Amino acid sequence: MSLFKTPLIGLKADSFRHPLDLEATKSLKQIPGLDMMVRNWLGPMAEQVFYVENIAASVLVGENQLPDLYKLLLEACKILDIEPPQLYIRQHPAPNAYTFAMRGKQPFIVLHTSLVDILTPEELQAVIAHELGHLKCDHSVYLTPVNLLVLAASIVPNVGAFLAQAIQSQLLEWVRCAEFTCDRAALLATQDPKVVMSVLMKLAGGSPTLAPQLNLDAFVDQARAYDDISKTELGEMVKEARTAQLSHPVPVLRAKEIDRWSSSTEYQLLLQNHGLKSNSEVASQGGWRNW
Repeated sequence: MSLFKTPLIGLKADSFRHPLDLEATKSLKQIPGLDMMVRNWLGPMAEQVFYVENIAASVLVGENQLPDLYKLLLEACKILDIEPPQLYIRQHPAPNAYTFAMRGKQPFIVLHTSLVDILTPEELQAVIAHELGHLKCDHSVYLTPVNLLVLAASIVPNVGAFLAQAIQSQLLEWVRCAEFTCDRAALLATQDPKVVMSVLMKLAGGSPTLAPQLNLDAFVDQARAYDDISKTELGEMVKEARTAQLSHPVPVLRAKEIDRWSSSTEYQLLLQNHGLKSNSEVASQGGWRNW
Protein backbone atom coordinates (compact mmCIF):
# COMPACT_ATOMS: atom_id res chain seq x y z
CA MET A 1 0.00 0.00 0.00
CA SER A 2 1.18 3.52 -0.64
CA LEU A 3 2.38 5.52 2.38
CA PHE A 4 0.04 8.41 1.67
CA LYS A 5 -3.12 8.84 -0.33
CA THR A 6 -5.02 12.07 -0.63
CA PRO A 7 -8.43 11.84 1.11
CA LEU A 8 -10.94 13.63 -1.11
CA ILE A 9 -13.04 15.44 1.51
CA GLY A 10 -16.23 16.86 0.04
CA LEU A 11 -15.96 14.78 -3.15
CA LYS A 12 -19.17 14.97 -5.19
CA ALA A 13 -20.29 12.21 -7.54
CA ASP A 14 -20.71 14.52 -10.51
CA SER A 15 -17.10 15.67 -10.22
CA PHE A 16 -15.89 12.29 -11.53
CA ARG A 17 -18.96 10.88 -13.27
CA HIS A 18 -18.21 9.76 -16.83
CA PRO A 19 -19.97 11.81 -19.55
CA LEU A 20 -21.48 8.63 -21.02
CA ASP A 21 -22.96 7.82 -17.62
CA LEU A 22 -24.58 11.25 -17.48
CA GLU A 23 -26.09 10.87 -20.96
CA ALA A 24 -27.32 7.32 -20.39
CA THR A 25 -28.87 8.19 -17.02
CA LYS A 26 -30.75 11.07 -18.61
CA SER A 27 -32.15 8.67 -21.23
CA LEU A 28 -33.19 6.10 -18.62
CA LYS A 29 -35.11 8.67 -16.63
CA GLN A 30 -37.33 9.14 -19.68
CA ILE A 31 -38.57 5.51 -19.47
CA PRO A 32 -42.06 5.82 -17.91
CA GLY A 33 -42.46 4.08 -14.56
CA LEU A 34 -38.99 2.51 -14.34
CA ASP A 35 -38.01 4.24 -11.11
CA MET A 36 -41.42 3.48 -9.55
CA MET A 37 -41.20 -0.17 -10.62
CA VAL A 38 -37.82 -0.60 -8.94
CA ARG A 39 -38.78 1.10 -5.68
CA ASN A 40 -42.29 -0.34 -5.24
CA TRP A 41 -42.06 -3.77 -6.87
CA LEU A 42 -38.52 -4.91 -7.47
CA GLY A 43 -37.19 -3.25 -4.31
CA PRO A 44 -39.03 -5.34 -1.70
CA MET A 45 -38.49 -8.54 -3.71
CA ALA A 46 -34.81 -7.73 -4.19
CA GLU A 47 -34.32 -7.28 -0.46
CA GLN A 48 -35.55 -10.80 0.23
CA VAL A 49 -33.74 -12.44 -2.69
CA PHE A 50 -30.39 -10.84 -1.98
CA TYR A 51 -30.69 -11.41 1.76
CA VAL A 52 -31.15 -15.15 1.28
CA GLU A 53 -28.66 -15.57 -1.55
CA ASN A 54 -25.86 -13.32 -0.30
CA ILE A 55 -26.06 -12.22 3.32
CA ALA A 56 -27.20 -15.53 4.77
CA ALA A 57 -24.63 -17.48 2.73
CA SER A 58 -21.64 -15.15 3.08
CA VAL A 59 -19.14 -13.96 5.70
CA LEU A 60 -19.50 -10.42 7.06
CA VAL A 61 -16.14 -8.62 7.15
CA GLY A 62 -15.32 -6.50 10.19
CA GLU A 63 -12.75 -5.63 12.83
CA ASN A 64 -12.76 -9.23 14.08
CA GLN A 65 -13.38 -10.95 10.77
CA LEU A 66 -10.81 -10.57 7.98
CA PRO A 67 -9.63 -7.25 9.48
CA ASP A 68 -7.15 -6.54 6.67
CA LEU A 69 -9.99 -6.46 4.14
CA TYR A 70 -11.99 -4.30 6.53
CA LYS A 71 -9.16 -1.78 6.68
CA LEU A 72 -9.07 -1.63 2.87
CA LEU A 73 -12.78 -0.80 2.91
CA LEU A 74 -12.42 1.90 5.56
CA GLU A 75 -9.50 3.57 3.79
CA ALA A 76 -11.34 3.62 0.46
CA CYS A 77 -14.42 5.09 2.15
CA LYS A 78 -12.29 7.77 3.81
CA ILE A 79 -10.69 8.75 0.51
CA LEU A 80 -13.99 8.82 -1.41
CA ASP A 81 -15.81 10.57 1.45
CA ILE A 82 -18.58 7.99 1.84
CA GLU A 83 -20.04 6.12 4.81
CA PRO A 84 -18.84 2.48 4.95
CA PRO A 85 -21.34 -0.11 3.73
CA GLN A 86 -21.26 -3.73 4.90
CA LEU A 87 -18.72 -5.94 3.12
CA TYR A 88 -19.27 -9.67 2.59
CA ILE A 89 -17.10 -12.46 1.23
CA ARG A 90 -18.89 -15.25 -0.59
CA GLN A 91 -17.60 -18.62 -1.79
CA HIS A 92 -17.97 -18.62 -5.58
CA PRO A 93 -15.85 -19.93 -8.50
CA ALA A 94 -16.51 -16.93 -10.80
CA PRO A 95 -14.38 -13.84 -9.98
CA ASN A 96 -16.90 -11.07 -9.36
CA ALA A 97 -18.04 -8.31 -7.02
CA TYR A 98 -21.34 -6.48 -6.77
CA THR A 99 -23.25 -3.91 -4.76
CA PHE A 100 -26.80 -3.78 -3.48
CA ALA A 101 -28.54 -0.73 -2.03
CA MET A 102 -32.07 0.52 -1.66
CA ARG A 103 -32.88 3.88 -0.15
CA GLY A 104 -33.33 3.64 3.58
CA LYS A 105 -31.68 0.22 3.76
CA GLN A 106 -28.17 -0.86 4.74
CA PRO A 107 -26.09 -1.08 1.52
CA PHE A 108 -23.60 -3.89 1.12
CA ILE A 109 -20.81 -5.08 -1.15
CA VAL A 110 -20.06 -8.72 -1.95
CA LEU A 111 -16.67 -10.07 -3.08
CA HIS A 112 -16.32 -13.60 -4.44
CA THR A 113 -13.54 -15.73 -3.00
CA SER A 114 -12.19 -16.50 -6.48
CA LEU A 115 -11.68 -12.77 -7.03
CA VAL A 116 -9.76 -12.45 -3.77
CA ASP A 117 -7.54 -15.35 -4.86
CA ILE A 118 -6.17 -13.55 -7.93
CA LEU A 119 -5.79 -9.97 -6.67
CA THR A 120 -3.25 -8.18 -4.47
CA PRO A 121 -4.47 -6.07 -1.51
CA GLU A 122 -4.10 -2.89 -3.59
CA GLU A 123 -6.14 -4.43 -6.40
CA LEU A 124 -8.82 -5.61 -3.96
CA GLN A 125 -9.11 -2.05 -2.70
CA ALA A 126 -9.60 -0.89 -6.29
CA VAL A 127 -12.50 -3.36 -6.63
CA ILE A 128 -14.01 -2.23 -3.34
CA ALA A 129 -13.69 1.41 -4.43
CA HIS A 130 -15.33 0.59 -7.77
CA GLU A 131 -18.33 -0.78 -5.88
CA LEU A 132 -18.32 2.25 -3.59
CA GLY A 133 -18.57 4.32 -6.76
CA HIS A 134 -21.98 2.76 -7.43
CA LEU A 135 -23.12 3.85 -3.97
CA LYS A 136 -21.58 7.31 -4.28
CA CYS A 137 -23.37 7.89 -7.59
CA ASP A 138 -26.69 6.36 -6.43
CA HIS A 139 -26.66 3.80 -9.22
CA SER A 140 -28.81 1.41 -7.17
CA VAL A 141 -32.10 2.42 -8.80
CA TYR A 142 -31.09 0.94 -12.13
CA LEU A 143 -28.60 -1.66 -10.92
CA THR A 144 -31.33 -3.47 -8.98
CA PRO A 145 -33.20 -4.90 -11.99
CA VAL A 146 -29.92 -5.84 -13.67
CA ASN A 147 -28.60 -7.64 -10.58
CA LEU A 148 -31.92 -9.45 -10.17
CA LEU A 149 -31.76 -10.67 -13.75
CA VAL A 150 -28.18 -11.88 -13.33
CA LEU A 151 -29.10 -13.67 -10.11
CA ALA A 152 -32.21 -15.20 -11.71
CA ALA A 153 -30.12 -16.50 -14.59
CA SER A 154 -27.77 -18.27 -12.16
CA ILE A 155 -30.58 -19.79 -10.06
CA VAL A 156 -33.13 -20.64 -12.76
CA PRO A 157 -31.31 -20.62 -16.13
CA ASN A 158 -34.38 -20.85 -18.37
CA VAL A 159 -36.32 -18.14 -16.54
CA GLY A 160 -33.22 -16.00 -16.25
CA ALA A 161 -32.52 -16.25 -19.97
CA PHE A 162 -36.11 -15.24 -20.74
CA LEU A 163 -35.92 -12.23 -18.42
CA ALA A 164 -32.51 -11.22 -19.74
CA GLN A 165 -33.90 -11.10 -23.28
CA ALA A 166 -36.71 -8.87 -22.08
CA ILE A 167 -34.44 -6.24 -20.58
CA GLN A 168 -34.16 -3.14 -22.67
CA SER A 169 -30.89 -2.55 -24.49
CA GLN A 170 -31.08 0.96 -23.09
CA LEU A 171 -30.67 -0.41 -19.56
CA LEU A 172 -27.64 -2.50 -20.49
CA GLU A 173 -26.09 0.48 -22.20
CA TRP A 174 -26.51 2.52 -19.02
CA VAL A 175 -24.85 -0.20 -16.91
CA ARG A 176 -21.83 -0.23 -19.24
CA CYS A 177 -21.55 3.55 -18.99
CA ALA A 178 -21.88 3.42 -15.19
CA GLU A 179 -18.92 1.03 -15.06
CA PHE A 180 -16.67 3.71 -16.56
CA THR A 181 -17.65 6.05 -13.73
CA CYS A 182 -16.92 3.45 -11.07
CA ASP A 183 -13.54 2.64 -12.58
CA ARG A 184 -12.77 6.32 -12.01
CA ALA A 185 -13.78 5.88 -8.35
CA ALA A 186 -11.32 2.99 -8.16
CA LEU A 187 -8.59 5.23 -9.53
CA LEU A 188 -9.42 8.03 -7.09
CA ALA A 189 -9.15 5.61 -4.17
CA THR A 190 -5.95 3.85 -5.22
CA GLN A 191 -4.47 6.92 -6.97
CA ASP A 192 -2.49 4.55 -9.19
CA PRO A 193 -3.81 3.75 -12.70
CA LYS A 194 -1.61 0.66 -12.93
CA VAL A 195 -3.46 -0.93 -10.04
CA VAL A 196 -6.86 -0.41 -11.69
CA MET A 197 -5.64 -1.62 -15.08
CA SER A 198 -4.06 -4.66 -13.44
CA VAL A 199 -7.45 -5.62 -11.99
CA LEU A 200 -9.00 -5.41 -15.45
CA MET A 201 -6.18 -7.49 -16.92
CA LYS A 202 -6.69 -10.22 -14.33
CA LEU A 203 -10.45 -10.20 -14.88
CA ALA A 204 -9.78 -10.75 -18.57
CA GLY A 205 -7.29 -13.60 -18.23
CA GLY A 206 -6.17 -14.21 -14.70
CA SER A 207 -6.10 -17.23 -12.42
CA PRO A 208 -4.27 -17.97 -9.16
CA THR A 209 -1.49 -19.53 -11.27
CA LEU A 210 -1.36 -17.05 -14.15
CA ALA A 211 -2.05 -13.76 -12.33
CA PRO A 212 1.52 -13.24 -11.07
CA GLN A 213 2.91 -13.88 -14.57
CA LEU A 214 0.76 -11.36 -16.46
CA ASN A 215 2.47 -8.35 -18.08
CA LEU A 216 0.60 -5.08 -17.57
CA ASP A 217 2.53 -3.15 -20.24
CA ALA A 218 1.60 -5.77 -22.83
CA PHE A 219 -2.05 -5.54 -21.74
CA VAL A 220 -2.04 -1.75 -22.08
CA ASP A 221 -0.63 -2.14 -25.61
CA GLN A 222 -3.45 -4.59 -26.28
CA ALA A 223 -5.98 -2.02 -25.05
CA ARG A 224 -4.58 0.61 -27.39
CA ALA A 225 -4.74 -1.85 -30.30
CA TYR A 226 -8.41 -2.48 -29.50
CA ASP A 227 -9.02 1.26 -29.57
CA ASP A 228 -7.46 1.46 -33.04
CA ILE A 229 -10.19 -0.86 -34.39
CA SER A 230 -12.59 2.10 -34.25
CA LYS A 231 -10.63 3.80 -37.01
CA THR A 232 -12.50 1.72 -39.59
CA GLU A 233 -16.28 1.62 -40.05
CA LEU A 234 -16.34 -2.18 -40.11
CA GLY A 235 -14.25 -2.38 -36.96
CA GLU A 236 -16.59 -0.05 -35.11
CA MET A 237 -19.62 -2.12 -36.19
CA VAL A 238 -17.98 -5.32 -34.93
CA LYS A 239 -17.17 -3.69 -31.60
CA GLU A 240 -20.73 -2.46 -31.13
CA ALA A 241 -22.19 -5.87 -31.98
CA ARG A 242 -19.77 -7.51 -29.55
CA THR A 243 -20.77 -5.33 -26.60
CA ALA A 244 -24.50 -4.76 -27.25
CA GLN A 245 -25.68 -7.53 -24.87
CA LEU A 246 -22.94 -7.21 -22.25
CA SER A 247 -23.52 -5.71 -18.80
CA HIS A 248 -19.91 -4.46 -18.65
CA PRO A 249 -17.61 -2.87 -21.22
CA VAL A 250 -14.84 -5.23 -22.32
CA PRO A 251 -11.80 -5.06 -19.99
CA VAL A 252 -9.41 -3.67 -22.59
CA LEU A 253 -11.74 -0.73 -23.28
CA ARG A 254 -12.06 0.00 -19.57
CA ALA A 255 -8.27 -0.10 -19.23
CA LYS A 256 -7.90 2.34 -22.13
CA GLU A 257 -10.39 4.73 -20.49
CA ILE A 258 -8.48 4.67 -17.19
CA ASP A 259 -5.18 5.10 -19.02
CA ARG A 260 -6.60 8.20 -20.72
CA TRP A 261 -8.37 9.74 -17.71
CA SER A 262 -5.42 9.24 -15.34
CA SER A 263 -3.30 11.53 -17.51
CA SER A 264 -6.04 14.14 -18.01
CA THR A 265 -6.08 17.63 -16.55
CA GLU A 266 -9.55 16.89 -15.13
CA TYR A 267 -8.17 14.08 -12.94
CA GLN A 268 -5.13 16.06 -11.79
CA LEU A 269 -7.24 19.10 -10.87
CA LEU A 270 -9.73 16.95 -9.01
CA LEU A 271 -6.98 15.49 -6.82
CA GLN A 272 -5.36 18.88 -6.37
CA ASN A 273 -8.52 20.79 -5.47
CA HIS A 274 -9.84 18.23 -3.01
CA GLY A 275 -6.36 17.41 -1.74
CA LEU A 276 -5.71 21.00 -0.67
CA LYS A 277 -8.87 21.00 1.40
CA SER A 278 -8.14 17.53 2.75
CA ASN A 279 -4.54 18.27 3.71
CA SER A 280 -5.57 21.30 5.77
CA GLU A 281 -8.09 19.17 7.65
CA VAL A 282 -5.55 16.39 8.13
CA ALA A 283 -3.07 18.88 9.61
CA SER A 284 -5.66 20.17 12.05
CA GLN A 285 -6.53 16.62 13.11
CA GLY A 286 -2.95 15.54 13.67
CA GLY A 287 -2.41 13.44 10.55
CA TRP A 288 -4.07 10.98 8.18
CA ARG A 289 -4.09 7.41 9.36
CA ASN A 290 -2.60 4.95 6.89
CA TRP A 291 -4.46 1.67 7.20
